[in-house]
Amino acid sequence: MEALEHSLFIVDFFNRVAGRPLAALLLRIGIEVKDPAHVFPDYMVMSLLLLVGLTLTLGLSARGLRLVPAGRQSVLEMIVQGIEGLLTDIIGPDGKKYLPVIGTLGLFILFGNLMGLVPGLMSPTSKLNVTLGCALCVFVYYHWQGIKSQGLFKYLKHFMGPIPLLAPLLVPIELISHFSRPVSLSIRLFGNIFAEELLIVIIASIIPVLLPLPFMAVAIFTGTIQAFVFILLACIYIGGAVAHEEDH
Repeated sequence: MEALEHSLFIVDFFNRVAGRPLAALLLRIGIEVKDPAHVFPDYMVMSLLLLVGLTLTLGLSARGLRLVPAGRQSVLEMIVQGIEGLLTDIIGPDGKKYLPVIGTLGLFILFGNLMGLVPGLMSPTSKLNVTLGCALCVFVYYHWQGIKSQGLFKYLKHFMGPIPLLAPLLVPIELISHFSRPVSLSIRLFGNIFAEELLIVIIASIIPVLLPLPFMAVAIFTGTIQAFVFILLACIYIGGAVAHEEDH
């Protein structure tokens, strides 16, 4: 698969336009780029394209909102209400304040998963770099929210458990549990999307007409499920971080 790293036309075009000027700029400050024609890897270009596309699409769709929703506004409100419902069910009424982060992650991962079904594009979430970045965002965010909600010392006290004598045993277990979360989040998403994309490429190379369609339909379903599972686990992690002792 490494041979396909820069085979996409849009990636090559982006590198021709922005790669060489950036390489020249970096060279002036003493950083030498080995391959100036391939400064930006495919997953970075796809991620930037996705971010710009989502920003423009959602920004334009949010214009001209009405009291009685119709058309695109109904779709947007359905998405927002769905994520809000998930947050309030898991975290409680205060869960709505986490909507911007969870909603952004959910939309990025969902459309990132489906991006590879468009000819000439690839799923940025089929690269471990991207999924690990998303998982680390969740990891840092829920710890930060836990500290904000409870204070540093009270939050760290949760790692020790309710019985001080068991702290030497529970602290290593809690640390392993928390640090395994970004690993499991990133590898699960990466493995599923990479396998789907690779399977569709292989099938399309054998019989490019009609045969890949059922696999693409399955990829739409599994890509949606993977995005839902990711934000579901993110909500659970946030809920556990901001929960106070009396709520356990």
